[in-house]
Amino acid sequence: MKTYLCEEMMCDGCVSRINKGLDQAEIGHSVDLATKTVTIEEEKNCAEAVEILDDLGFSAVEQ
Repeated sequence: MKTYLCEEMMCDGCVSRINKGLDQAEIGHSVDLATKTVTIEEEKNCAEAVEILDDLGFSAVEQ
């Protein structure tokens, strides 16, 4: 499990976009708007998840 900070996450719309992108790739995750973080459940999916977040416009900084 790894957690990434996504400073650009500002609203529920951002959370929805992240959830949709990661769900489509079947990557287990959780999103926390209050802390602006995305947690990826399995480390084997982290590189793909970071790429998806980048494509969506969110920089993912590992915590």
